Amino acid sequence: MSTICAIATPAAVGGISVVRISGEKAFDIAKRVFSPVSDRAISEMRGYTAAYGNIFDGNERIDDGVLLVFRAPHSYTGEDVCEISCHGGIYVTRRVMTACLKAGAEPAAAGEFTKRAFLNGKLSLTQAEAVADVISAQGEQLLACSNSQREGALFRRAEKISDMIMEISAQISAWIDYPDDDTPTVTSGWLTEKISTVKSELDELLAGYDTGRMIREGISCAIVGKPNVGKSTIMNALAGIRRSIVSDVEGTTRDAVEDTVNICGIPLLISDCAGIRETSDEVEKIGVEIMLDKLKNSDIALAVFDGSRKLSDEDERLFPLLENKRVIPIINKSDLENKLDISKVESALGKAVIISAKTDNCAEIIGREISERLDILALNADAGYLANERQRSCVMRASAAVNNALAAVGAGVTPDAVGVELEQALSAVYELSGKTASEEIIDEVFRRFCVGK
Repeated sequence: MSTICAIATPAAVGGISVVRISGEKAFDIAKRVFSPVSDRAISEMRGYTAAYGNIFDGNERIDDGVLLVFRAPHSYTGEDVCEISCHGGIYVTRRVMTACLKAGAEPAAAGEFTKRAFLNGKLSLTQAEAVADVISAQGEQLLACSNSQREGALFRRAEKISDMIMEISAQISAWIDYPDDDTPTVTSGWLTEKISTVKSELDELLAGYDTGRMIREGISCAIVGKPNVGKSTIMNALAGIRRSIVSDVEGTTRDAVEDTVNICGIPLLISDCAGIRETSDEVEKIGVEIMLDKLKNSDIALAVFDGSRKLSDEDERLFPLLENKRVIPIINKSDLENKLDISKVESALGKAVIISAKTDNCAEIIGREISERLDILALNADAGYLANERQRSCVMRASAAVNNALAAVGAGVTPDAVGVELEQALSAVYELSGKTASEEIIDEVFRRFCVGK
């Protein structure tokens, strides 16, 4: 493979910048652009050592800095790697990068350093995907989960499942190929038991997908209700600042006001939606349509009701809209005399949270309820989980093949035909870990990485 280089630090002014070089000519290229002040030969430097010196573009000295070397295979990519740290100016960093290109390096594509780590056996595909999640982590929960994935949690789980499938397939093959030996008979009962265990493992992985996705992407939360129930006050309390206009005038919020806050170490993407009511105002009608769209696509809804008023037709219009949705009914204005039929709300939407958005610590209360209702803290990151749609697709295909195998056993199909379905399941699990992933899939995974990683 060619020797590549890229700026590994953000394109912004800072204390230092790092230009990374990886490939078989990494030391030759570094020698052409970096001169240690000690006259130490770069080719003789041991791995994990550094040297201070001057950086050149041809004969022109452009900066001074530090060269750090890693020798194959004990590097991130598994290749010879050199990292040049220079002063963190945008112009000088680009000059150092240009000097490396002139010296024979090629510009790295997005994620190419991590892709080479994968191709050189330093990382599995699931571990490589976790690297991108570590970089993009916006909360404590995702960082902890991503680090577990990067250390191989999901890969080990995939290996366990593939070993279980291989055991069944091997027993089927041995029984078919050597019927006269002492090979144990493959019965339908044995097959059902073994395949059902594989199915349980796959089902458990799929069951945790939504939680894993929310930890990775954030929880989308729509705040809905009729006008003047306190939606905007709750929005402002969650955001910690005044994001929505609070007014006694009905229909003040016409568009969805959005913000991102941190709840239990997870980003919460909140939308304060227009109040639901019949109106002749065309702009407000558009706001209601936007509210319905936000509600449809949200992970959870906060349905807000005014406890100081009786339940109205507009309140009850929410009930059918929230069917089959995860919802937290919020009875607001607990500082006033209650006139709302709370039992009717709870009968339709589940247990309600009673607060006063003005006087209670409602952000903490609501955050705790969201975490509990979505069971966010129940995810065992150390056990491995599905973090993205590619991974889920692999497990869904494996699960479908395993279900077909179980159906075949139940229908009395011969074990060799059952083995064909198990091969399909094994192929999907191997694709999950990257053992048999196609070049197109691999390219797609690394395309979402930043250049320089």
